[in-house]
Amino acid sequence: MSEKQILSDIKKNIIQGRRNSEDEGLDDELSGQPGVEELIKEALEKKIDPQKIVSESISLGMEEVGARYERGEYYIPDMLAAAETVGAAMDIMAPYMEEGEAKQKDKIIMATVEKDQHDIGKNIVCIMLKGAGLEIIDLGVDVPADKIVEEAEKEKASLIGLSALLDTTMGHMQDTLNRLEEKGLRANTKVIIGGAPTTPQFAEKIGADAHCKDAFEAVRKVNSLLN
Repeated sequence: MSEKQILSDIKKNIIQGRRNSEDEGLDDELSGQPGVEELIKEALEKKIDPQKIVSESISLGMEEVGARYERGEYYIPDMLAAAETVGAAMDIMAPYMEEGEAKQKDKIIMATVEKDQHDIGKNIVCIMLKGAGLEIIDLGVDVPADKIVEEAEKEKASLIGLSALLDTTMGHMQDTLNRLEEKGLRANTKVIIGGAPTTPQFAEKIGADAHCKDAFEAVRKVNSLLN
């Protein structure tokens, strides 16, 4: 199989949410054929640049998933299936991404704020940012502001992503920004927020750099903020 065909098939299978040959895919037309895991391994065996796989297959595939989601053709389970294929792909490529020009640079701290146990949206964002070539440090759920800032300082993170699904926990986003200011880290640390109850107006009110309505917007805004 040619390099062009492999890259095209990786993209197609990401759009279909197919991790391996046992997955049927959303359109039920690829059952039995190689999935993302097999195709990524083949690409690496053929010495295809991991960064090329990311830019020409993974990123473009997820852009199409995002477009279908925005058009109402895909739903949350479809998006999650595609994101999981990206996660599987990045796990396989991780050792290769740490070499040469493909080495990851910017570190991003991700966390669901204190007293909030919801993480599906955050997890999808983490997978997609990882697929975009960024180094993600996921602190999980119910994370106090002090812990978030402590990790950001220790890791010299370029950006912090905060998630909340409850309006009763949104205030802890402000706590994190306050701690960054107190520690003198705010000037060099971007902060994005997201989650069902959050809005652009709330992000502006607490002094965050951006609000993201979904994972696709998060990737666009993170790239914009870091570049």
